[in-house]
Amino acid sequence: MTQPLLFSPMTIRDVTMKNRVVVAPMHQYAAENGFPTDWHLMNIGRFAAGGAGLVFVESTKVDRRGCGTVGDTGLWDDKFIPHFKRLADFIRAHDSVPAIQLGHSGRKARRFRPWEGGAPLTEAPEGCDDWDDWELVAPSALPGGRNDPEPRALTNAEVKALVGMWGEAARRVDEAGFDILEIHAAHGYLIHQFLSPHANVRNDEYGGSEENRFRFAMEVVEAVRANWPDRKPLFMRLSVEDNAGWGPEESVRLAKRVGPMGVDVIDCSSGGMMGSPVVGADMRPGYNYQVPYAEKLKAESSVMSMAVGMIVHADQAEAILQNGQADLVALAREILYNPNWPMDAARKLGVESDFGSVPPQQAYWLEKRATSITDMTPSTYQVGIDGKG
Repeated sequence: MTQPLLFSPMTIRDVTMKNRVVVAPMHQYAAENGFPTDWHLMNIGRFAAGGAGLVFVESTKVDRRGCGTVGDTGLWDDKFIPHFKRLADFIRAHDSVPAIQLGHSGRKARRFRPWEGGAPLTEAPEGCDDWDDWELVAPSALPGGRNDPEPRALTNAEVKALVGMWGEAARRVDEAGFDILEIHAAHGYLIHQFLSPHANVRNDEYGGSEENRFRFAMEVVEAVRANWPDRKPLFMRLSVEDNAGWGPEESVRLAKRVGPMGVDVIDCSSGGMMGSPVVGADMRPGYNYQVPYAEKLKAESSVMSMAVGMIVHADQAEAILQNGQADLVALAREILYNPNWPMDAARKLGVESDFGSVPPQQAYWLEKRATSITDMTPSTYQVGIDGKG
């Protein structure tokens, strides 16, 4: 049979992925003082060993103030580099491409973890000894929600300093050995706040007109590219629709600006400025609910796109690629549910019979079972031993 696109190699700049299955960056809120822990090694390691072509480490903050929770990872100092190198090396050792997302929470910083309620912190939590340095800052002194505290508006000089912090963090990402970097400009975080007419009411060069609201994002891209090797790809995540004044047309216009500056792929998400992802009035997220955003960005800008959001099944992911709706597909919660999703999908699409997408420590035993027991169906193929649940 014809090789499915999902399991066809893809090269961007000088980096080749063995397939187009991407593990999206997912906050773990498990860091200690910004340092990744064994949890992070286990978490990204299982995805790499599960056969994914590209594995992202979660949004890692370029500035101490940018941490969303006490458990956010950070790269605002060179002391973090060896700890992230451990993660990049482990991903690569299992035949996957190591990637990382850089972010800054802005006015959405200094909060409880989601499973602790996610509300704003009002005092230093246990283990936080730099509370005063963990300041809420934003483009404008506008709270993110009705019960949120008011952030301090960044001065013009501080905005420019933050651009430099992004550049320095990109240098550290390279030194840590990652091959792909993504700029987080979505989900109501700092760059998205600058882009948004809802969150940005500045009257200097970084606010007002659309051109001015683009400026911070574009300067971040420029600073990152100046410190990120030309041979390595650069992604940018956008909330293509945020239901608060920033939408697909604005996203296309920004993509057309940052593409020639060195952004290779737009990671197409939604929402965050007003809350949950945007799927339209009175609708719940369903299969492919954000794919139209990736399709539009791919069709109308010069930049490749990545689809994410309720991509669950192998044939579903393959159809997105075959239909030209995106260049890459990213999984998040589904691959948390089944870290071996790429291996499972490869077999369902008829790509392999020898479990070649996973390390030999797994492949040997799985192939042995598959060839010696012919009347057994894997658990991911049916519900219950009789297939009836």
